[in-house]
Amino acid sequence: MTTTPAAPAVLRATRPLYWSVRRELWENKSIYVAPLAAAAVLLFGFAIRTITLPRRLEAVLALETARPRAVVTTPFNVIAGLVFITAFVVAVFYCLDALHGERRDRSILFWKSLPVSDLTTVVSKLVVPLVVLPLVVFAIVLAAHLVILTLSTLVLLGRGPALAALWTHVKFIQMPVAMFYALTAISLWHAPLYGWLLLVSGWARRSPFLWAVLPPIAIAVFERIAFGSTHFGRWLGYRMVGWFTQAFVPHVKGAEPLEPLAAMTPLKFLATPGLWAGLLFAALLVFAAVRVRRYREPI
Repeated sequence: MTTTPAAPAVLRATRPLYWSVRRELWENKSIYVAPLAAAAVLLFGFAIRTITLPRRLEAVLALETARPRAVVTTPFNVIAGLVFITAFVVAVFYCLDALHGERRDRSILFWKSLPVSDLTTVVSKLVVPLVVLPLVVFAIVLAAHLVILTLSTLVLLGRGPALAALWTHVKFIQMPVAMFYALTAISLWHAPLYGWLLLVSGWARRSPFLWAVLPPIAIAVFERIAFGSTHFGRWLGYRMVGWFTQAFVPHVKGAEPLEPLAAMTPLKFLATPGLWAGLLFAALLVFAAVRVRRYREPI
């Protein structure tokens, strides 16, 4: 009696984009090590400062005109802001080395021998600053906020008014939502910047940082000298930090800060022409980076 051979198992798709992103994480540990180290250093400092929290908070509560919100929320805001900045610096230097590094060590010859297109390779490198780093930052900052809240609660146990002020002013449910929204807005707003850095990384034979930074500076200086204006320089500043004024309600000096969810303006952000113009420009830069990688030789 003959038996029919079993049908071969269906092979799973190779998922080149997924594995290309995994490769970037394996080769660039600074993507998560640098933000984690920054958060750890800041947490250590805040843990020491927490010892004086009861005295500082009770002194503020004793003054009718004082605002205890600043005392309890400052550690949360500072650690989020500094980890955000650390991740931005990591993203800039990662993009500058993403395509230049594989040409410098000639590993591009090996990677081009694999059945992975130039488009997939460039997109996988763009995914890191646009998606991976924001998710890493979100997880790290959320964990740091939980640690700060736990330490503050333990220190304030037995001090009813101070403990009530802590849990009243720290919006622990709203903060993660606003933080995720802010990270998304930053990623979309900075997409053309990362596209430009990837293009320079794939094109420059040496010193990609100088090639990425000096031309915009030269244009701004030339405009200032020749025409006495600063339109290009102000536009560069807008492309760096303009996301905040479009995605959130700007804080008015002297006024009580809005709660995290109340300060968000997603419809205004999505209706901003600069956002969509930037995304279109980013797509063009990525297309150019793909073409450059296809024909650029090792250094």
